[in-house]
Amino acid sequence: MGDLLGYARVSTSEQDASLQHDALKAAGCIKVFTDKASGSLDRRPQLDRLLDQLRPSDTIVVWRLDRLGRSLKHLIQIVEDLEESGVGFKSLTEGMDTTTSGGKLIFSIFGALAEFERALIRERTMAGLAAARARGRVGGRPPVMTADKIKVARQLYGAKELTVEEIAKTIGVSRKTVYRHLAAPKTVRNSSR
Repeated sequence: MGDLLGYARVSTSEQDASLQHDALKAAGCIKVFTDKASGSLDRRPQLDRLLDQLRPSDTIVVWRLDRLGRSLKHLIQIVEDLEESGVGFKSLTEGMDTTTSGGKLIFSIFGALAEFERALIRERTMAGLAAARARGRVGGRPPVMTADKIKVARQLYGAKELTVEEIAKTIGVSRKTVYRHLAAPKTVRNSSR
């Protein structure tokens, strides 16, 4: 049997993690790692330290599910990675424990529900885009380079009086956009040979 290691997170430095610490210690955690950061942030140094110290048969314990993952998708990914490494996961508030067959079942249902939600979002998005196209609308941002801007950029570039950066400022686009449109005719000519 491995060790129980706790992970606590509070959203700001003003919040106190003692409630989580007390619950994790009462659950038998030999050590508790605590981050003071928003759940949406990628960078959580104490979580990284915890993950580095885990050995197979250890178990991560959290007070509540939202303490570990930035989102349901992120939480599922972390728990799947833990499972591949032979590490268990427990959430005290929700009573979830992936070291038991019932806990694994519940967590796999969470994963299936998250995948179902992503599929529904994709379907709705595709249906919305198809309906917009049927009405003659095209999704996405309108292009910054119009035919007139391309013509002006080529004329200015051909006159060799302005740098590409100055041309970009003049027509209100980035240098990269100007380069891309100036290079486009060369590509077409080369490919037609």
